[in-house]
Amino acid sequence: MIDPRAAVDVAAELDEGVSVGPFAVIGPGVRVGRGTTIGPHAVIQGPTIIGEDNRIFQFASVGEAPQDKKYGGEDTRLEIGDRNVIRECATVHRGTVQDEGVTRIGNDGLFMAYTHVAHDCRIGDHVIMANGATLAGHVVIEDHVILGGFTLVHQFCSIGAHSFTAMGTAIGKDVPPYLMVGGNPAKPHGINTEGLKRRGFTAEQLKVLKAAYRVLYLSGLKLEEARLRLDEMSADAPEAGRLAEFLVRSRRSIVR
Repeated sequence: MIDPRAAVDVAAELDEGVSVGPFAVIGPGVRVGRGTTIGPHAVIQGPTIIGEDNRIFQFASVGEAPQDKKYGGEDTRLEIGDRNVIRECATVHRGTVQDEGVTRIGNDGLFMAYTHVAHDCRIGDHVIMANGATLAGHVVIEDHVILGGFTLVHQFCSIGAHSFTAMGTAIGKDVPPYLMVGGNPAKPHGINTEGLKRRGFTAEQLKVLKAAYRVLYLSGLKLEEARLRLDEMSADAPEAGRLAEFLVRSRRSIVR
């Protein structure tokens, strides 16, 4: 399953069923799980751990040193889960010791052509990054997030679960769960209703989320006042509680 023209270091570990295309380069400290396919001319450097049934397309660069001038060759790593698709010319970098020393990607993600995941990012499950979407360092992307093409995310921002960004969105503050945002700078544009319906959210849950959105964005309340109101709503509506918890965790305040 390994093309003879590929360069696979003797210190790399490949499970059964791994396929490696011609002229791919796999460096030392790389571990690749069962059923993963690595396309021609892809480059994977370590320390990197890649799970099962991933597909890495041609010319992708995975596990390279971070683009951080503070990086001094420390032993940091990249961890990728299962069933991810990393398309042509995508780049994913290892972590830095200034953070936890690891970049993490969950399961079932789609990283389209020319996307970039910088050092120390933490990405959940079922995340889609459309063509050219770019994450700076230390970004957190929760589950079921979709980033539209050429979305830019500032370092240390967090993007809440089930949120959606329009094409060309520039994000400099945190995006709460369930939202649609767009523009430069990013502004809220309501609840991600269609995306939530596709994931099985009920009409009652959507009603609650729309009410929570009105509290957070249309009531005129200060942010702390809105958080307290969402806390009150959470007794009967866990979705509102998740919004309130996100506000507590926010590192850069929120788009508003």
